[in-house]
Amino acid sequence: MSAGPDIRERTHHWSDPRETAAVALRSDGLTFIRAMASGEVPPPPIATLLGMSVAEVEPGRVVFTLEPAEFHFNPIGSVHGGVYATLLDSAAGCAVHTTLPQGARYTSLDLSVKFVRALRTDSGTVRAEGTVVHAGSRTALAEARLFDGDGRLCATATSSCLVIRPDA
Repeated sequence: MSAGPDIRERTHHWSDPRETAAVALRSDGLTFIRAMASGEVPPPPIATLLGMSVAEVEPGRVVFTLEPAEFHFNPIGSVHGGVYATLLDSAAGCAVHTTLPQGARYTSLDLSVKFVRALRTDSGTVRAEGTVVHAGSRTALAEARLFDGDGRLCATATSSCLVIRPDA
């Protein structure tokens, strides 16, 4: 197959992720995620690459949104499962982040995703809603759900996170 006139192109720009990470360590988690949602702190490159953004933030809960586009597609013409997983992991992880004190960090230990419905460009704005189930001193558990523009469930996820405290 040769390239023809149907070739699409996309340009991507992002801010220095080290600067965003430095702000994260100087803030408590809730303040940091709220600053990212308001645009005071630049989003991480994965967010700008995929076109996702933080829409809602409260203690233990974060919502990401995304408009499905062709560049999200897998070879069979629907949004790739990795995009679902990234949205769900981000929502769950950032929900955990909202519970952390200044200087603490987290990393995902696992992510289990269950796919329910395909997403396409006509699915409307999708919402990944992450909620903390348990916030311990060393681990946290979170759930996330992905909905299409009509509010239909498209995927669910559970995540375990390792909490890394500055005094540890």
